[in-house]
Amino acid sequence: MPVIAVVDYDMGNLHSACKGLENAGATPRVTDSPVELERADAIVLPGVGAFDPAVQHLRSRHLEQPIKQAIASGKPFLGICLGLQILFDSSEEGNEPGLGIIPGTVRRFHHEPGITIPHMGWNQLQFIQPNLSLWQQLPPNPWVYFVHSYYVDPIDPTVRAATITHGTQTVTAAIARDNLMAVQFHPEKSSTAGLQILANFVRLVKAKQLVTVS
Repeated sequence: MPVIAVVDYDMGNLHSACKGLENAGATPRVTDSPVELERADAIVLPGVGAFDPAVQHLRSRHLEQPIKQAIASGKPFLGICLGLQILFDSSEEGNEPGLGIIPGTVRRFHHEPGITIPHMGWNQLQFIQPNLSLWQQLPPNPWVYFVHSYYVDPIDPTVRAATITHGTQTVTAAIARDNLMAVQFHPEKSSTAGLQILANFVRLVKAKQLVTVS
């Protein structure tokens, strides 16, 4: 079974994500060790909470460069919720620089009549990259679960993998570029669709293992 490092930087409960990865046939390993990140077959970066503490905790554990090196090496990488946002240059939520792996900014939803902030609950994805491996065996416009007040705004529109509409605002809900994928929603809380997404990620990791061995 592939070993997937689940990055522990004190920004959220990791149990649900690990359970979903286990059910999909992977061995999740919760870690804050750069050595473990290098050894793992893939990396999942989850997270809930605020932008500034997240990047501060990552940097205090000396995880910024290992994460960047893993992505640059082609290792499969999945960011979840805050783990998507901190990949960007900066956030309107705080003052700390992000990891700068994806050029762009994290922005706050603007208030308008009839919408709630945070955006909390179920919403439907609109696929921008419909052939992405993460979306295999999903129905069109699947329902997934969100909890967020901020959304990512990439400079390069081609990295968008899915969007959602909240009120009159259509925003990025997932990105993908080569081996790097990240989602704003919580797959581990998104019922059948979310478990399928985690299973698709594990299948991708297994396929890469086979290519590497051959």
